[in-house]
Amino acid sequence: MHKLVAIYKQPEDTSTFDEHYFHVHAPLAKKMPGLKKIEVTRFTGTPMGDNAPYYLQADLYFSDRSSLDAAMGSKEGRSAAKDVMGFAGKLVTMMVGEVVTEEDLV
Repeated sequence: MHKLVAIYKQPEDTSTFDEHYFHVHAPLAKKMPGLKKIEVTRFTGTPMGDNAPYYLQADLYFSDRSSLDAAMGSKEGRSAAKDVMGFAGKLVTMMVGEVVTEEDLV
């Protein structure tokens, strides 16, 4: 399994960010072909009690790298990419990763 990971720095206005992310961007991303699952984490702090330097992380899961690449190149993927660059281009870092299973850790 592969995933696209998007990590967002703290926005200036979290309510405006949340409104756009959850009501515009996430629905666009959910339309990407081959998407198996999406998980979103809102960071609340660090283990030391400090403020987190990041605000949100989104993990979009695909069965394999070719499915992820196809989704990114699709009309839906291009729409989601254009949207994220428009509202959070300076805040977001995106990476692709291969999921390591518990069995792989033994």
